[in-house]
Amino acid sequence: MDYRTLGNSGAVVSSYALGTMTFGAEATEEASHAILDDYVAAGGNFIDTADVYSAGVSEEIIGRWLTSRPDARDRVILASKGRFPMGKAPNDVGTSRRHLTRALDDSLRRLGVEQIDLYQLHAWDPITPLEETLRFLHDSVSSGKIAYYGFSNFLGWQLTKAVHIAKAHGWSAPVTLQPQYSLLVREIESEIVPASLDAGIGLLPWSPLGGGWLSGKYKRDQPPAGATRLGENPKRGMEAWEARNDDPRTWEVIETVEKIAADHGVGASQVALAWVAEQPAVTSVILGARTAAQLADNLAAAHLELSEEESRRLTEVSQPRVGVYPYGPMAREQRSRKIEGGR
Repeated sequence: MDYRTLGNSGAVVSSYALGTMTFGAEATEEASHAILDDYVAAGGNFIDTADVYSAGVSEEIIGRWLTSRPDARDRVILASKGRFPMGKAPNDVGTSRRHLTRALDDSLRRLGVEQIDLYQLHAWDPITPLEETLRFLHDSVSSGKIAYYGFSNFLGWQLTKAVHIAKAHGWSAPVTLQPQYSLLVREIESEIVPASLDAGIGLLPWSPLGGGWLSGKYKRDQPPAGATRLGENPKRGMEAWEARNDDPRTWEVIETVEKIAADHGVGASQVALAWVAEQPAVTSVILGARTAAQLADNLAAAHLELSEEESRRLTEVSQPRVGVYPYGPMAREQRSRKIEGGR
């Protein structure tokens, strides 16, 4: 495992983080604690959760794990999130000071800690003024309830606006952004990655295996079945079976991943994860696992080094589709410049 700074902060995290959305839903408490133990034993020190994961149960499972292992709190960087509904009332959702005050206090209680190292807004809130939200986060840093803050699922302009509002007021600055990013979902490269690089924001990619598509467990025109996410629900979210199966690009990417994996004698997941980990602005790649075996397979990506030629093949085959303008090649040329002059 190698280590990187948490965005533009001085905190140090492992290049692979442990995502805990499965805790309390797809993984029992016993299995979750085993996953946490194995992750830390492998050198991982960055645990990511959220209040809505299993309606707070994920945080509770982590809290009991921390209590049962007294030295763990000093070793790990703990991240959580707030924003999505934890009740049905109008103020049980959003990034208002009222909702986030309760959400943060509830997360601290469930986790059994006095401070959350990285507190993240789980998504943009179109209703709450951004100044209100950022002032709450600054006050939470000042009071010691959180050490740093970041965002999840923000667009490029939203991130940039937040960075400059915080700077203008002299408030604590955001350090990270958590977007979806994989060889199958690279659209963030048009605006979000450049905005993050400009602000020194570290990216924490979620779903780096494209919802399991890049693990090699699905086959073309063979609908999934059994104990997998798509086997249990083929229409599940953004990774739904039908649309991706019908797209030839999906299978071109998977075929390239599997060929490179075979050359290295490793699983497809490790190749897909290694590619994401080496992308610009990426701080730590979030791994999700139902079992300790899945975690072990994914963590093996930390030992895999792709050659320049292998990275190029993966980048080319997975190139996101864009129109002529504003993200096409000719439009990008309009924004470039040679230091020696000319076109």
